[in-house]
Formats: sequence, structure tokens, C-alpha cells
Amino acid sequence: MALALASSVPLAIPNKHLPTPTYTITTKVSPSPVTPPASPPTEKATPLLPISSVLYPPSAYQQISVEPPIYSIDAATAAAAIHQAACHPLPSADKVFPWLHGLHSDNAVQLTFFSARRKIHQRTPSCWRGVTVVKAGRALESSKLRGAVHPAEILPTAPGYQGGFLEVDPKEGFCVRNFHIQTAKLAAVSDIIVYGDDRTSKDAIKNIARRIAQAQVKYRSMHMSHPDLDYPQYNTFVVSSPFSEFEQNHPELVAFDSRGLGSGSIPDFPYLERQEMCTMSRATEIAHNVWLGSTSDKEVVNASGPFNICIESCDGAPFPTAPMLRLISRRMKDHTSVQDIEFPASGSVATSNWAKFDIDAIIDMCRWIYFSANPIIIKDADGDTAMEDHDQGKRVLIHCMDGYTETSLLALAYLMYSEGLPVHDAWIHLHREKGRNFFAYQTDLQILLHAQTEILKASPALKNEAEATAFIASIEIPKWVPKLDGSLPSRILPHMYLGNLGHANNPEMLKELGIKRILSIGEFTNWSADEISGWPSEKIMKVENIQDNGVDPLTCRLDKCLDFINAGREAGEATLVHCRVGVSRSATICIAEVMKRLNLSVPRAYCYVRARRLNVIIQPHLRFMYELLKWEEAQRTENNLGIKRELEWPSIAREIALMNRPYSR
Repeated sequence: MALALASSVPLAIPNKHLPTPTYTITTKVSPSPVTPPASPPTEKATPLLPISSVLYPPSAYQQISVEPPIYSIDAATAAAAIHQAACHPLPSADKVFPWLHGLHSDNAVQLTFFSARRKIHQRTPSCWRGVTVVKAGRALESSKLRGAVHPAEILPTAPGYQGGFLEVDPKEGFCVRNFHIQTAKLAAVSDIIVYGDDRTSKDAIKNIARRIAQAQVKYRSMHMSHPDLDYPQYNTFVVSSPFSEFEQNHPELVAFDSRGLGSGSIPDFPYLERQEMCTMSRATEIAHNVWLGSTSDKEVVNASGPFNICIESCDGAPFPTAPMLRLISRRMKDHTSVQDIEFPASGSVATSNWAKFDIDAIIDMCRWIYFSANPIIIKDADGDTAMEDHDQGKRVLIHCMDGYTETSLLALAYLMYSEGLPVHDAWIHLHREKGRNFFAYQTDLQILLHAQTEILKASPALKNEAEATAFIASIEIPKWVPKLDGSLPSRILPHMYLGNLGHANNPEMLKELGIKRILSIGEFTNWSADEISGWPSEKIMKVENIQDNGVDPLTCRLDKCLDFINAGREAGEATLVHCRVGVSRSATICIAEVMKRLNLSVPRAYCYVRARRLNVIIQPHLRFMYELLKWEEAQRTENNLGIKRELEWPSIAREIALMNRPYSR
């Protein structure tokens, strides 16, 4: 039975890490990259196509400054411009990439790889006309419109800098995940709306607008020097209305109101990730009276009452000693307060430090949990069993901050002890029968394999020593266990898993998990002849010529991939989607499936998949994420829903960059 979500309890940043990028390029660049980008057809720039905008031409609005040009609009016009931008189709990926990757004139590596120094690819695209919203004055924690940014995100703050927008293109290195530069790059090719909260003076707002307008003039003069390029004119607008008018008449655009309260209607990436993480890891019962969940579940009370014992798995915690556990048991007889205990986190017990004490401590903890959670059984005079009325067993919660990482060692050990399961069965039992998504480390697997005999000898599920000895002697470690690094592929949906090449190269493990289909994106399995013969060819799909290089498109493959996944869903068969690391190419496919299956927008589907990839951060590169927005447009158009983005591309990229910042090395 699952517990309700404790929405009032904040969650900490999830325990995640950024995997090593799967596609690298050395500083010595060959003239032909592994997967070269398509060459542009000519050296002549594409002529400018007119892009409709409420804000262009600006002559319809009051001009409040001539040098530089600044115009005044009211809240209704600003709202109309923001809504119109969200409903306008984005340029195709080929028209804005590789420019969006960042092509600094000094970055020979990036330039050579992407465009072989073709000048056409270095030019700013003239097909983009966005709307950038800038808030002057105080921070963005209050009075924030959808997608609004701080002036310092697009304007330089260094003393003595003479105008212009921030120069954000990287000067060195190769990277296809420059999410952090998108806001500043695209502000330069957008009309810019400047507003302030009701406590920001008009002069302060106008001063910011003046700097932005000057930057636009400078940027345009730099780009109009090319004779073949008809560069668009972008303008700066100041909102004359108070922020309260947005709150009253356009609440759908208010991300945070003047009191700092979030509206909940505009995607907030950190909140969405925490919400999805909390939903996924919500406490469930894995054994009688023993629950596994996140720290937020401590505050939840359901029909069965509150928890009596809360065991937090955390880094740096020592193993509880037997005397300590006995003391807590005595205390619970006299007090009804919740007993909090700490236990070492998964992955924190170094293999070099293993000792018999560690094994004994794990068994002592499992034994104590078991006899705390289960009612006391006594024999009456006739030898019949009866349950003592005064003790129905204590409710135990094993928890950590994210609900799926630090607790894995203790949860698996307890299942082995309480159910009499060998290591491999405990892994599968927790995932399949108990429905838990969890992340375990290779050290957890090694220590539990090492402790398996002692844990099973002590298990109450095995009636006596003779039975335990016979059972232990009969255990054969399956072939898939030595290939396991501790972690299983991530269950994104009941019919779809996301994993890496190592998972795909472990077909016996996949069968144990109920995975019967494999979708390989750009990386292929290395199976033995026997393993190949065990899988029908129609249940394996290989997508070739897709590298994680920021060049190869994926949109054209999405529909066939999703059809393959759906065929498995209809047959009741789960599909593993994988690439090499399971964070970019395959993650993009999974995001698209979640968008289609759950009818979610790109931001919401991204956070949904990100939370369920557990402590590995998904990293679709810039082009893949942009292509998902274009694919969303196509899906909405096909279903006669019309284009309507929840967030614009610069905002999505900005949020992803901010979310990844704490994990960057």
C-alpha cells in the first residue's frame, strides 16, 4: 500500500551525477569528423523571410527614446507578444545549428568540426525572431513573468565594457551541451521586453532598456557589414503598466507573483523533478510493517498510523551496535515517540574495509528490524499460536533523501534476511514484485554476495540450520550477476526501460526483469551466438548512424522507434532503450515516448524521465532537445491542437543548465 505525498515537506537536491560524455573530440582536429555534418548547399546566405510579430514594426507604439530607440507598450501588448511567440513555429534545426552550439572565431576545434570553416555556418541566423523578457530591479524570486531573465544574463557587468550583449560562445574546447549560452545568444536576435515590479522606479527600468537598445544597435551594425545578409531589426520595449496588471488580467503569464508565490501553472524544473522523484519513490511496504521511501514520507500518516521507527541511510553513518538497538527496544516500551536511527548509505562501505563486524552489524540490524516489525508470537497451553494483543509490531520506515539510492544496501539485505532470498533474487524481487525503482552500487553487490551465507543462515524464513545449509548449498549464481555493476536499467514506464550498453549486453538479466525487446540507438550489443538465438530478431531494433555529436538528427527516426516501443506495450512486453551511457540518444527517445504516452510537454516529459533515471542525469544535447520541441510542434499540428509551447527554447535551455550546475565537476 502506497503512502500519500507529503507536499509540505521540501526535498533536497537528488543524489545524481553527470556521466562522462560519450562523444569527445581531441584538440587535434581531423578534416573529416566521425559523423560529418551535411555541407551547406551554397555559400550564399538564405534570404530573410518575414516573421510576423505583434511588436514589428514598432512604429505602432509610442517611442520614448530616439537614440537608442526604445518603445513603450502596455501589459496587454506584452502579453499578446509573449503568447504569439509561443504559437509561432520554431525554425528548423538545420537553420539554427550549429550556430546554437557556439561558434567563437577563436575556437578552432568547434569551428572545424561543425562547419569545416564555412563562413555561412558562423553567421547569425536571420530566421529567428524571439521575445526575451527582462525584469529590471529586484531578483526573480517574485514578480516574475514566464521566461523572464535578469539583465546580467544578457548584458556584461564587467566595469569599462563598452556596450553590446554578453559574448558567451566558448573560446576553446568541443561541447554540444552549451545550454548555459542560449539565453544570451538568442536575446541578441529577439525583441526584448523590459518590465519591473511595482517597487522598481521607471528610471531604473528605462536605464536597463537603454543598455539593451544600445546593445541591439551595436549587434546589428556588426552583422549588417555582410552584403548578402538582410539582417532583421530587433527592438526594445518598456512595459508602462504596473506588474499588478499582469496579475489581474494575465495570470497565465505570472510565474511568481508579487508576494513570491509560485502559480504552479508554468513549468518549474526543480519543482517538477522533485515532484516526480517524490511520486516515484513514495513509501511502499516491502515486507510486513517495513516500508521503503524518501525522507519526506516521515511526515506522512496513513490509515495504519504513523511510523514508529525511522531508519535513515546516509553517508558517514556508523553501523548501529547491538547494545544500541537493545536500548532503543527498551525505550519503545515506555515511550511512543518516533525512534530515529542512522545506517550506512549504499556505496559507502569500502570493499577494502570489510570485516566480520560489518557482516554481523548488517545481520543484527536486519534481525532487529524483523522482530520490531513482526508481532510477538507466543504459545498457549495447548501448543496453539496466539498473537499478543499489546504488540502488533512496529511500523518501520527505511528512508533517504531521494528514496532510491542510499537505502538500497539495507533494503536488499533485509529482503534477503526476512524472505530467505539469495542476492540475485533479492535484486529482482525488490524491483519486480515490490515495484521499487532503486539504485545500487557494485560495492553493495559485492558485500551482499560476501555476506550471503551468513545472512541466510540467520534468516527466520529458513526453519532450521539443516534447511539453511541445504538451501545455501543449492544456490547457483546466475551468469548475469557477474555482469551487473549493481544498478538495473531505469524503469521509465511499465513498458519502457532506459539503460546503457552494459545493460543491453546482459540479456539474461533483461529476461529476469521481464524485458523482451531491445531498441539500440547508435550502439549495438556484443552477444554470443547462444544469446542471439534466444531473442527473436523482430524484437530487436537497431538505429544506425546516430552519434552523440550534435550533428546527426534524430527526429526522422522518432516515429519508427515509438512504433517499436508501442508494439511491445500492446504485446505486454517491456522494451529496453539504450545507447552507450543511456543519457542522450536513448534518453531523447524515452522523452518522446513519455510525451506521446502521457500527453506531456517537452519540459514536463524531460523532468519525468530525468527523475526516473535515478542518480544518473540524462543529458540529451542541444540539438536533440531542440528537435523534441520541433517534434512536439508536429504532433500538435497533426492532432489539430495548434502550436503552443509551455516554455520557449531559451527558457528550457536555461533551466536545464541551472539544474545541472550543482553536479558539474
